[in-house]
Amino acid sequence: ADPGSPWVNAETCGQCHSEQVGTQWQSLMMTEAGKIQGTCWSFGAITGYEHRYANYAVKNPDDPETRLGTPTYRQYMERLKKLEPNVFVDSHQPLPDAVGFDELDKLAGDPALAAFTYIRQECNRCHHAVKGRSRRGDFRGMGCSSCHVPYSNEGLYEGRDVSIPKDEPSHPLTHQIQGTRDATVTVHEVSYHGLPAETCTTCHNRGKRIGVSFQGLMESPYASPYTDDGSDQPGLHTKHYIAMDQDIHYQKGMKCQDCHTSIDVHGDGFLAPTNLAAVQIECSDCHGTPDAYPWELPIGYMDEFDVAPAEGGPRGTTKNQLPHTWAGMAYDPADGFLLTARGNPYENAVRDGDEVIVHTAEGKDLRLKPLKKLFEEKQVSQRGVVSMKGVGKHLKRMECYTCHASWTPQCYGCHVKIDYSQKDRCPEINESRQGFDWIAAGRKHAEADHKGDSGESSYDTMIPGKVSESRSYLRWEEPMLGINGEGRVTPLAPGCQPSVTIVGADGKPLLTNHIFKVPGGLENSDSGQLAIDMSPVQPHTMTKNARTCQSCHASDKALGLGIDGTRPWNEEHFVDLETTDGTVLPRQSQPQMNAIENLDHDWSQIVDRDGNQLATVGHHWKLSRALNKDEITRMSRDGTCVACHQEIPENSAAINLLHHVAKYTGQLPETQDQHAGLVHKIVLTSAWAQVLTPIAALCIGLVAGRILWRRRVKRT
Repeated sequence: ADPGSPWVNAETCGQCHSEQVGTQWQSLMMTEAGKIQGTCWSFGAITGYEHRYANYAVKNPDDPETRLGTPTYRQYMERLKKLEPNVFVDSHQPLPDAVGFDELDKLAGDPALAAFTYIRQECNRCHHAVKGRSRRGDFRGMGCSSCHVPYSNEGLYEGRDVSIPKDEPSHPLTHQIQGTRDATVTVHEVSYHGLPAETCTTCHNRGKRIGVSFQGLMESPYASPYTDDGSDQPGLHTKHYIAMDQDIHYQKGMKCQDCHTSIDVHGDGFLAPTNLAAVQIECSDCHGTPDAYPWELPIGYMDEFDVAPAEGGPRGTTKNQLPHTWAGMAYDPADGFLLTARGNPYENAVRDGDEVIVHTAEGKDLRLKPLKKLFEEKQVSQRGVVSMKGVGKHLKRMECYTCHASWTPQCYGCHVKIDYSQKDRCPEINESRQGFDWIAAGRKHAEADHKGDSGESSYDTMIPGKVSESRSYLRWEEPMLGINGEGRVTPLAPGCQPSVTIVGADGKPLLTNHIFKVPGGLENSDSGQLAIDMSPVQPHTMTKNARTCQSCHASDKALGLGIDGTRPWNEEHFVDLETTDGTVLPRQSQPQMNAIENLDHDWSQIVDRDGNQLATVGHHWKLSRALNKDEITRMSRDGTCVACHQEIPENSAAINLLHHVAKYTGQLPETQDQHAGLVHKIVLTSAWAQVLTPIAALCIGLVAGRILWRRRVKRT
């Protein structure tokens, strides 16, 4: 048995860690309520904005004072609950059953019921109440052991217990507990502390893919490069990858837990159905702003869920840990533990004068200078000064990672096929199409005879339907921008963009390449938007060198207007012998690409130039949306080059003269720096000319007036 399993851990881990065990059933890693609502949304917004279902029936405690955290935090969360009642619900109903073998005819009348097959077989296999699938990279424990017991990607045991086979996958790497800095794990004479990022990516490799992105891994459809024996790159999480820039925090030796607090991951005992609801941290909590140290910022800064920056007095620091974390590593608070945007202490990040020390789980003590100190010491690049101070609206309206994310995985078009073919009704197949129901498996653990089971490999929880997935195309560069639930400009990435194909029990399609629509009135549409969502995301690919100004201000993609170059997806495309007017010559011909009904724009486009939203953007929160017409107009600087060069070199006498002088004296700009210097010089010259010209004209007028006045006086 797995002693960390949530079905038994009240008697094991809970003897010392009762608070963490007590909050597990309300935690996001158990309920997966956001994923359920998101999938229901993609199948026509079955539950609307309401986060109705979870993997298991669960409700909040009756007393709000039992919420873990400081009084400030509890008050803050009660405020958010009032702002977003569809997210911060009091209870979740259990996820409905998928259609059974004797219910398949229901799909003809309501194909959206297939959503529950999809959720149960694919989306929700990563919750804590099950061990999950045994595939390379996905091996883990249950409950507490999901994170606190190390499993290698191969799932093989390499410890010293001779009773455990070393050639049989699905075992821990070693029988040791990984946790905070004071928990040492030794493998083959090498010791480490904390939870490796790969432990987190056991689950965090789908959806927003933040775990693998943090490590610098971008999903690829190609199995290259080949291995030493000429075989394909080994599958990891059933995928292949290319190596990308790693998050700067990862490069500095930080692990996920060095930023994410205990409440972020364990929960606080109350339901928080989405990532944005559960996570309490912001970049400014440690880095501050150019004008304020972290401890000078108000509670709620960058976590506003409003259209204006948070206001209030300085949040300060604290010398006190939260009681439920006392069993972990305790650090000297120095001048005080920093506080999160919601008012809880970072118990590994402390103020030391006007600097910050981050004590990492691995054992490093990283000292950082907040932005205010960097600006005071003039250690910020010119680009940084311009973007953060010169354009003050950036920090008032944007997330830091909008600029500082170096790349974002973008999987455009999620083509989902759910095949319910049954051999008794479709003689062309040899086996009925079916898949494993992970939620039913989890609920089986609740039975007295199965509480101690350490996995689900022996469970017969098969349900009809076989799920397969594909996509239209992948990108990683320069994600588009939109507004997140906090009301701030953020990167967007495809969330769930399903084009759904459903094959009935008789092997005949019920839907083909179908995009559901949400009901009219939702998501800024009277007739109903296409239920393909573009999701606000924190990419976890931070870099010191932020994206360039032109990557946002001169990019249609960044504004949500889409990637140019694709032909309409709602048309069939033939590739065969044809005339110049497109008439296909062979009679025996078939479409190379079938039409996707209603998709009259690219997957990457979410808004048109008039500000009309074309797809949904973040289906959890009230404020999330595409950029509107006014924002697009103010952001777009496409055509700036033409504005100058339309007069160069011969369309203006003055410019023509200057151009020729510069040409023959060797002063024409050839490099980026030279061009930037020239533009800067022109801007300054123009500004001073516009300021001094009226002053000079006024002075000349005064002098001329005085001369005329004196002449008149002299004549009289």
